[in-house]
Amino acid sequence: MAENAHKGLPNLMDFTPPEMEGFIAASGKEKYRARQLLKALHQSGCLSFEAMTTLARDFRKTLAETARIYRPSIVKIQKSPDGTQKVLLALEDGLFIESVLIPGKNHWTLCISTQAGCAMGCAFCLTARQGFKRNLTPAEIAGQVVAIRQETPEGAAVGNIVLMGMGEPLANYDHTVKAIRILTSDLGLGFSSRRITVSTCGLTPQILQLGRDICINLAVSLNASDDETRSRLMPVNKKYPLAALLDACQKYPMPGRRMLTYEYILIDGVNASRADAQKLARLLADQRCKINLIAFNEYPGSPYKTPSPEAISAFQQVLLDRHFTAMLRKSKGADILAACGQLSGTMTPS
Repeated sequence: MAENAHKGLPNLMDFTPPEMEGFIAASGKEKYRARQLLKALHQSGCLSFEAMTTLARDFRKTLAETARIYRPSIVKIQKSPDGTQKVLLALEDGLFIESVLIPGKNHWTLCISTQAGCAMGCAFCLTARQGFKRNLTPAEIAGQVVAIRQETPEGAAVGNIVLMGMGEPLANYDHTVKAIRILTSDLGLGFSSRRITVSTCGLTPQILQLGRDICINLAVSLNASDDETRSRLMPVNKKYPLAALLDACQKYPMPGRRMLTYEYILIDGVNASRADAQKLARLLADQRCKINLIAFNEYPGSPYKTPSPEAISAFQQVLLDRHFTAMLRKSKGADILAACGQLSGTMTPS
């Protein structure tokens, strides 16, 4: 949705609080107007300047001539019997992205996208099959949260944000960090950094940079315990092999007593044997971490299969016996292609 059709004008949804203050100062208005604008955009969900009744009419008119408001718009929501909801959102250039609402005991987790498509080429991922279209702007990343908060009954109960949807967040580094600053600002969405997690396939330089720039939870998609297997599954490993990746992860300053998360998708006949679990335990022996195990979510045309429940349990037990925190993450929404690795942005709008 957009305030007007003047796409050349700055989109106020892209602004962090300091940037909004700079914009307001340049217009000759009082600094507190920036706070009013930010709250109206992100907390009240205003999509027009006319709706911002706390601002003087002449100021609203000036804003409409010098800026615009745009965030993704919800087109369709698909619901699974397990409670998961896949949300299709339209971008202003005609592309579509998907977010996922995942039910929890007392709150919802919202999984959001950072790119339209993905260029990482992971062999097991349906999003990768769509190819890379473009990076999302900060307004399009944080705007998924605003739209879902404002336009769905579940929005008010969103407690956690995970940047694990379509795309590689750290390949869209600047916009991802900017969106996180908007999400965590008291004048923006007001989320605690403890409630936000960035997932990466392993872009080593950006992991180190993220540790310097912002305090946020980090989850790393590992999916193999040796370079040969990981390179076959994840082309990024050819550029940033396991030794470099694990070194960066050890240097990442996880805040407080929180632990970095390694995500491991279990694929039958590829990486899910007891021997694979033993190799993984040796690989991560010096890491302060927890391990999320995810049974591969099958989708039409996939060459890979889900391991048996017995194989999954045996893999987990090897890690538990070696005193790792190893949790089997229950995949939700697989029946509507909303589970991990299944997002494509191709859900039919009608």
